[in-house]
Amino acid sequence: MAGLNPELNRLKSQLNALHKALRNQTKEEFNRINPFYEDLIDWKERGAFWEDEDRNITVYNSTTINGEVSIGDNTWIGPFCSIDGTAGLKIGRFCSISAGTHIVTHDTAMWALTGGKSEYTYGPISIGDFCYVGTNAVITRNVSVGDRCVIGAGAVVTKDVPDQSIVAGVPARIIGRVILDDTGGISFEYFSD
Repeated sequence: MAGLNPELNRLKSQLNALHKALRNQTKEEFNRINPFYEDLIDWKERGAFWEDEDRNITVYNSTTINGEVSIGDNTWIGPFCSIDGTAGLKIGRFCSISAGTHIVTHDTAMWALTGGKSEYTYGPISIGDFCYVGTNAVITRNVSVGDRCVIGAGAVVTKDVPDQSIVAGVPARIIGRVILDDTGGISFEYFSD
């Protein structure tokens, strides 16, 4: 197998030098190592691009967004998420969507089970303001999550979540509530089984 021509070798060397410089910068600034493409593309720029203005929205480069998705100010969407707004998706302000989260407004179960005779199934999702969605959570179609909610890591949310709820499990169920005090402080109350 023939090697790269001299011009491609030069470009490869420049790309490697850029990779090392960006990796060193990220290590120094954040004490972490990212995949190269996460260092290459600015996460805030992706958020500004999606909403067509700069509202302090972070979207990691490894995250996919499609459809009609509205993202509120100061929201952070981590790496390796799938954000599907095919049927409409609203994410509120000051939300944190952790790594590997899947928010899906459609499914193809009936289509697959019927050999394509049934249509895809669609339903909108809304997530309120000030919500935290844990790592690898899944939120399915036709779900509304209230304000100030915590969705536990790995939870599969198939039903509406009232304001100030803590949900966890598969399927997710309410396990506690978020308590906001007069000074703006937050505490958690967990229910016993």
